[in-house]
Amino acid sequence: MRLTAKGRYAVTAMLDLAVHQKAGPISLADISRRQGISLSYLEQLFAKLRKHNLVSSVRGPGGGYQLERDPGQIFVAEIVDSVDENVDATKCSGRADCQHGEMCLSHQLWSDLSSEIHHFLAGIDLASILAKRNVKQIAARQDAIEDEFVRLPVVADL
Repeated sequence: MRLTAKGRYAVTAMLDLAVHQKAGPISLADISRRQGISLSYLEQLFAKLRKHNLVSSVRGPGGGYQLERDPGQIFVAEIVDSVDENVDATKCSGRADCQHGEMCLSHQLWSDLSSEIHHFLAGIDLASILAKRNVKQIAARQDAIEDEFVRLPVVADL
């Protein structure tokens, strides 16, 4: 069982929005720099997040993305589901054709585990993640790094 980069990156980007929500709309370029996620990949993820009403976009100068709802009302399972990510512990991707086209002996066990994981993620909202002390410390470190990045002098080509 594994959650691919798509799901992890979507959750990370949504947490970044939640951490910085008081600053107004956040650009994908800012999220990209802070989180080390490709800008083009973020654009694809945010199209899906927007389609599922998890974020909204603001156009123009100072534009970007913002959470559509309060962080306490956005759950990790919603985010993962919105980017077409599937947390599946079965070998057959839930098709029940794991052993030569038939269900294997342990299929139901792994299927039940997949359901439990989804249920677990459905009970975790962004606000509860943000409430953890180390999340705030990590965000502060990332902001400090970005501040240093912004202040670096531009060197002209010789």
